[in-house]
Amino acid sequence: MKLLRSSALALVLSGAALPALAADSELTVFDWAGFEEPSIFQGYIDKYGDSPTYAFYGDDDEAYQKLASGFKADVAHPCSQMISKYRDAGLIEPWDVSKIPNFADIDPKFLDSPIFKDDQGVWFVPTDWGATAIAYNTETVPAEDVASLNVFLDPKYQGRTSLPDSADDVWALAYLATGVTDWTKVTDEQFTAAADWLRKAHVNVAAYWADPSEQAQLMASGAVDIAWSWNDGVVLLENDGFPVGFQRAPKEGSSTFFCGYINMKNGPGSEEKAHDFMNAWLAPTSAKALLETIGYGHTSTVAMETIKDEPAVKNGLSEIDVPILAQTPNDPAQREKQLAEFEKIKAGF
Repeated sequence: MKLLRSSALALVLSGAALPALAADSELTVFDWAGFEEPSIFQGYIDKYGDSPTYAFYGDDDEAYQKLASGFKADVAHPCSQMISKYRDAGLIEPWDVSKIPNFADIDPKFLDSPIFKDDQGVWFVPTDWGATAIAYNTETVPAEDVASLNVFLDPKYQGRTSLPDSADDVWALAYLATGVTDWTKVTDEQFTAAADWLRKAHVNVAAYWADPSEQAQLMASGAVDIAWSWNDGVVLLENDGFPVGFQRAPKEGSSTFFCGYINMKNGPGSEEKAHDFMNAWLAPTSAKALLETIGYGHTSTVAMETIKDEPAVKNGLSEIDVPILAQTPNDPAQREKQLAEFEKIKAGF
């Protein structure tokens, strides 16, 4: 799996021509590097004898721009806050959930939005969820230092931190650090306070990571000691025996997110295979593969029941008694404002 993730990442970072991994020509999946692991959708391979053809991207905004510019795929894998953008642009069409029997087992909380499901149909099939929190080197960073998100401002760690090159995740961090836990109701004053905090955090940043593999490499090489991380970067480090901690309960809190698949309008491949792919993804057997490969939880209640006692669930996905900023759909105009401000901050302005 490491080899697959590394090769996919290399193609993403090099800007190599898409698609990156060619297999079943009748289904093209546009996805994050790493999710091409066959065991996650084994039922599809059992039925058709091969994996879909995969193309990769590094972040949600990059994926949207490529698809909006004409790149052809059958399904794509955005996180929840992007769905309204795809709908507004007319790029997607509803799923026929009658062809996805395992859809019935999705926890209803993941579909609790008219952006995802309305009288026109189901526009988004949630599949996976995770946390964004503090990953740190337990041999060089005392546990008390990561008891607060302000560790990212600590002069002791100047040039020793890493943040994701993802506007959604860095703003989740900045809002939490400045006392905001609901980003659907952000005032101008709260936005300014969060932007000011991010500018201070930028001073300490050695690099903005584009992919969990890159984040893990930065930590494993000793280049950074602390990162704002998804579960998968931690899993990669743990698999390599690196002394990594995952602090999900600093006093200001941490963030959660969930992602899933959209049905691209006028996709070049087979609609039947697209729906079979989704049904395979939602099968209970996918949960353990997803957890071991990426470190994420599954949206199916039946699937999660099969892994509830796994240490990775208890350590990285369990409920915690701190504020949580859930990265649910927010105002598209506010999101664009955050994206533009983040680009200024990264440029040093």
